[in-house]
Amino acid sequence: MKNIGLRLCSIAILALLSGCSLFPLVPGGGRGTLAPIVDTAFSAYAFVDTNGNGRLDDADLPLEGAAFTAQSFGAKTNADGFAMILIPSQWDQPLTARMTPPEGSQYVPIGPQEVTLQNGVRNSATFLFAPPAGASPTNTPVQIDLVYCTTSDGVALTMDLYRPKQASEQAPLVVYIHGGGWTGGDKSDGIGLSFKEELTRRGYFFASINYRLAPKYTFPAPIEDVKCAIRHLRANAQKYGFDPQRIGVIGGSAGGHLAALLGAADTQAGWDTGEYLDQSSRVQAVVDLYGPADLRAMLAQSPRSYALQVFGASSNQDPLLDVYSPTTYISPDDPPFLIMHGDRDEVVPLAQSEILYERLKESAIPVELVVVKNAGHSFQSADGQIDPDFPALFQMVGDFFDRYLK
Repeated sequence: MKNIGLRLCSIAILALLSGCSLFPLVPGGGRGTLAPIVDTAFSAYAFVDTNGNGRLDDADLPLEGAAFTAQSFGAKTNADGFAMILIPSQWDQPLTARMTPPEGSQYVPIGPQEVTLQNGVRNSATFLFAPPAGASPTNTPVQIDLVYCTTSDGVALTMDLYRPKQASEQAPLVVYIHGGGWTGGDKSDGIGLSFKEELTRRGYFFASINYRLAPKYTFPAPIEDVKCAIRHLRANAQKYGFDPQRIGVIGGSAGGHLAALLGAADTQAGWDTGEYLDQSSRVQAVVDLYGPADLRAMLAQSPRSYALQVFGASSNQDPLLDVYSPTTYISPDDPPFLIMHGDRDEVVPLAQSEILYERLKESAIPVELVVVKNAGHSFQSADGQIDPDFPALFQMVGDFFDRYLK
């Protein structure tokens, strides 16, 4: 879990900013006269007293969906428990701010639910709630930085786990794998994370995982980590509350490559190492967002020295690149695939997804390719509105997982 001190520090910085240099002197208005040029910001965090000690500490988890209100303005806390409201023009009078738990929940306030805030004096607050009676930490809306596996050299691999808005017994799970060229990125970012709201609204658990990155770690480390994450989640499905037989995966760019590799490669690839070896790392559905599929073909058209280092290849025609290409492992027992790719992508060519689509069709695997018009990498608009737009893409992904995981 992210350090509480860093969070509170960010609140303090916000308070300082909202009460000082954002308001310049008015010419001719006299010394000290200010002209408001931005809204006044007030913010708050909500946490769950996970360990039951009645005070805020690093063990406490953020509370998503709590309502932060002041005057007639309000906002819901996000997955980090954070909410911010903006009051038009400068507001220098004291006001009463309130935090209420998510509607329909049974979280109980610890301490006051209301505080007095004033611009330049106190612009932020933190609220703590006791979990519902009988609840365990796994019943909170989100668990941050859970360790899913520890590598042989002592690296703790972490994930964030989000519960569905309305959990049913044995709900399905979707695992998100971030992108970043196998050298960067984090479980808290990436375009694929934007699908979380749609999926949790539909009743899915959603796990976002980190994995080892180059240049310190090269392949097969990333795919070994992803497979270990699936085995950990399957081994602990009863504790978390989802169905271990209904697990899907979604990834973007490098994460799309790993998602496709996870879906295609079984134990014979040799990447099931480490912990939970009594569990399967197979998944039941794959969403690949603009991920590389045939590495040798892609690097032949666009040589990248860093990519060769990531895979330990000596050249862009090294057969080792085939070892880490999802197309190498496609077989009739692979899960269904949904592939999405922008037609203006200059980082990973659309041809990569077209190759994967054709190979999957040849093996009679259920597969759909959605070409997003006017979209570059990460579905960024290249020339006008992308088509389908993001709401439509969210629905397509949700409908795909519903078809194969429910």
